[in-house]
Amino acid sequence: MRRHHGILLDDRIMLYLRMAGLAYLARLNDHWFRLDEPLVSPFVERWYPETYTFHLPFSECMIALQDVAYHLGLPIDRQYVSRCLTDFEWYIDGGCLAWETFSDLPEGIDKETLMRYTRAYIMMLLSTQFFGVKFGARMHIRWLLYVARLEKMGRYSWGSATLSWLYRCLRRVANKHMVKLVGPLQLLQSWISWRFQGFRPDGSDASHWPLAMRYAIDYHLFFLLPFF
Repeated sequence: MRRHHGILLDDRIMLYLRMAGLAYLARLNDHWFRLDEPLVSPFVERWYPETYTFHLPFSECMIALQDVAYHLGLPIDRQYVSRCLTDFEWYIDGGCLAWETFSDLPEGIDKETLMRYTRAYIMMLLSTQFFGVKFGARMHIRWLLYVARLEKMGRYSWGSATLSWLYRCLRRVANKHMVKLVGPLQLLQSWISWRFQGFRPDGSDASHWPLAMRYAIDYHLFFLLPFF
């Protein structure tokens, strides 16, 4: 079992995570993501919201839907996630950490308790991996409309929603409405490292899926690294 943002990733919920199309994203829990601001910031400064592209000295480029699938392992060819990105900040303001009431998953629990734990874990993934905001790991109870029926969550294109939220965050920074970039930054940083080989960190050539795992730090080695 592995801990992520105060809630455990238990092997017993993996079946439901695969059903929801989020199993690969949950695997990123095995790795510790550390934002490389000197790497990401220059790309953010070259983001043009009018064309949804990065204007670089030698060409223009953009993050496409297939990139989300490759780097985060999210579905991209299913029903779109509707009515949740509109006025998202308002919903975030009224939200709370719903999963704070969940700790370790005990042995011998019934299916109903397991499903509640799974929903709490998915709520955590949605707010931290998908739709992170400057207010922290908070989200509105409205997302329960999607996690109420886990068997239907896999019908949605979570990759499309993630990319849309990243574009929205980049646009707000470009328009000076936000000072600090938030959102699915692991997607952005992994895409930069993959597309531009000169920016890849040492030891990132190992075969991993999804690709974002190549540019993250193994959780078990994280606390062995020196910090200055």
